[in-house]
Amino acid sequence: MTSTSEGDSPDERPLPDWFRTPPGGWTADDMDLLPPEAPRMELIDGTLVLLTPQTRFHSRAKARTAHRLQGFLPAGVEVLVSMTMKLGKYQRPEPDVLVYRDRGDDDRQSSTHIPAEDVLLVVEIVSEESRERDRTTKPMKYAAAGIPHFWRIEPEETGPAIHVYELDGAEQPRYVPTVIARERLKLDVPFTIDIDVKALTGRRSGRQQ
Repeated sequence: MTSTSEGDSPDERPLPDWFRTPPGGWTADDMDLLPPEAPRMELIDGTLVLLTPQTRFHSRAKARTAHRLQGFLPAGVEVLVSMTMKLGKYQRPEPDVLVYRDRGDDDRQSSTHIPAEDVLLVVEIVSEESRERDRTTKPMKYAAAGIPHFWRIEPEETGPAIHVYELDGAEQPRYVPTVIARERLKLDVPFTIDIDVKALTGRRSGRQQ
């Protein structure tokens, strides 16, 4: 990080060199060139979006959703948290949870993203600062990329609610809602799933599926 002179306020500090927009704007490939000290960011429409600290609700829902899904995955399918996807030259979002086909041909030491064509399901957990992106902007990008299943987990007074969507194969791809689950989520697609929704963020009372 670039040093500041005595008396500089935080707002007057010069930007680090790595933060300056490259010629032609930011691309998905540019994300791999950021230095280790750069904060976690995603790329939406060529704009870097800083990922802010997570709430306990967000962190619990992400970890437990991935854990629950892990128990239902068929052979050749894997789940990851906070992994980016390249959806185009100027799109590299980072969903909270993604489920994808593991083709076994990636370089596991250097691969930093999942190809959109391998993704079966993306999950976004809504927080105050990401509400608009999670409800509108990112689902539009995911649908345009042909990702067949999308979940949005919303915090409510009584606990989490999972909003489930499937891709409509129209000329202009879009997600259509199929169910909102607040107690238990049972699905047959993209594979058989049975999740206790309240357990995703509630206090643990013992071993659960």
